[in-house]
Amino acid sequence: MESIKAKLADWKNRLKDRHMFTIVMVIIVLLLAITALGIYTYSKEREYRQVSENAYNMAFYELVSYIDKVETYLAKSTITSTAEHGAETLANVWSESNLAGVYLAQLPINTEGLSKAQKFLNQVSDYSYTLSMKTINGEDLSDEELNNLEKMHDYCVTLKDTLNQLAYEINDGTISWGELTKEGNTAFAQQVSNMSTDSFGNIESTFDDYTGLIYDGAFSEHMTSPERKGLTGDDIDENKAKEIVKNFLGAKDESISSNGFSENGNIPSFNFIVKENDRTKSISISQKGGHVVYMNYYKDIQEEKISPEEAIEKGKKFLEEKGYANMKETYYLKQNGAILVNYAYMQDDIVVYADLIKLKIALDDGEILGMESAGYLNCHHERERKENIITVEKAKEKLNPRIEINSQNLAIIPTEYNTEILCWEFKGKVKDNEFLVYINAENGKEEDILMIVNTPNGTLTT
Repeated sequence: MESIKAKLADWKNRLKDRHMFTIVMVIIVLLLAITALGIYTYSKEREYRQVSENAYNMAFYELVSYIDKVETYLAKSTITSTAEHGAETLANVWSESNLAGVYLAQLPINTEGLSKAQKFLNQVSDYSYTLSMKTINGEDLSDEELNNLEKMHDYCVTLKDTLNQLAYEINDGTISWGELTKEGNTAFAQQVSNMSTDSFGNIESTFDDYTGLIYDGAFSEHMTSPERKGLTGDDIDENKAKEIVKNFLGAKDESISSNGFSENGNIPSFNFIVKENDRTKSISISQKGGHVVYMNYYKDIQEEKISPEEAIEKGKKFLEEKGYANMKETYYLKQNGAILVNYAYMQDDIVVYADLIKLKIALDDGEILGMESAGYLNCHHERERKENIITVEKAKEKLNPRIEINSQNLAIIPTEYNTEILCWEFKGKVKDNEFLVYINAENGKEEDILMIVNTPNGTLTT
């Protein structure tokens, strides 16, 4: 009997030992798993920060490069002696300042200084475009216009010098873009306060007296509308924005990397870089509503195989598929094998110029290479139809009798005061020159006249 009891006790002890051993092993396995998970998470986070930092560095150094080109071309524009060379130089200012603004908007910075710098670049772009259209027609620039270009050049020199100082501080480790991804503007504010030169403050002071220097260009004032009537929907997070990128571009999840959150532009947005098939695309999604604010990538186009008219129709179909119905092309410009098209919203029979979407379309296969919808997102809404307007015949009486009218329609045009005016739009010719004349549909006042410029690269207005 004693022997049986001893054996039972021994058996129970062995079970306890095995049970304890099992528990110990489970604990060890869990600790190893947690350690491995921690190492993996840290590695992925470090990799993510490195990707973000590389993207921010790329955007910043592209910005510095384009600002340098803008400064050079502005300097040339102030001393050119021929209208032909002036047109080419100003077209380069327009193009390079546009690209500088694109890269500035990709930086995850929310400061008054960079907001003013963004506005400066927009104005440089619009003004140089307006002047280039004038010089295309063989007209010389006035003294006032040359003085404006000189003032813009002076501001650009200061901006370039400040950005070069910032580049030095980035290389020196004073600014770490990667930390912005994790800690946001708080970390950035701390970094800014530690800068010995207070560089971003210098940018702000540079543009403190820069107000109303130049004309923004035809129908471009609406781009800075504070109401953002077309920016509908609830706020989204970065994960939701990434899903929108996947659906919009048909991209794979692993090809999409965050490029930070940007508030320095007109529309706070999540920015992404998409790398697939040796192509790198940039795209921004608005925090409010998850709208595509901007999308662009470069494609080497060897041969133009479709006409501008075919490309315009492909662009219109693309917009319809993405939910932008009733869009009408207004004017376009050909550049490097692609066509840049402005599409305005049509409300019934009225062209609404403020609700603007721009597309870049490849002329080899009609692929959509770029999209910019800030105008549409700022302004789009259904306008109340005005009943008590003058007839088209009454509006014609306000026109210069020399103009030969080719077409007429109603249009809503924006003003520099963030208001809108319903007009009768008349397209016509005087001798060999084509014009658009806008007559207020309520009181018959002549509101604006634009000249239509037909160039080898497209139809533009000035």
